[in-house]
Amino acid sequence: MTATREKAMPEAEVEAWLKSNLPTWRLEDGWIRRTYKTNSWKGTLMVVNTVGHLSEAAWHHPDITLSYAWVEVRLMTHSAKGITDKDLALAKKIEEVVQWQPATETGNTLEGTPSDPRFAYIKYD
Repeated sequence: MTATREKAMPEAEVEAWLKSNLPTWRLEDGWIRRTYKTNSWKGTLMVVNTVGHLSEAAWHHPDITLSYAWVEVRLMTHSAKGITDKDLALAKKIEEVVQWQPATETGNTLEGTPSDPRFAYIKYD
C-alpha cells in the first residue's frame, strides 16, 4: 500500500502508451477498458476468475461487467482520480495471461486449447 497519493497521468500520455503497448485497450470516460469476447458462460467465468486472481495478487482492483459471452475490464486508480502506472501494469498482465496461447510460442511443449469448437472458450484477437 502506498503512503503517498499517486498522480494521474495526462490523457495523451495514457493514449500513447496504450497505442504502443496494448492497442486492444482504450481510454474512455477516465478508465482504461478492454472487452474480451468469449464463446460461452464457461469462458466468461474463466476470464473473470483470471482477472480476479491477478487483481488480488496485485492489490489493485478493476471494475468488471460481464454477460454470457463477454467481459469488460475497467481500470482506474481511484485515489489518483485517473490512470496511473498501476493501471497500465495490471492491464498488461491481464492481457498477457488472458490472451496466452502456448501453441504459438516457439519451443513450448504445451499444446494449448484444441481448435475444435467444442473446446473453445475465448475468442482470441
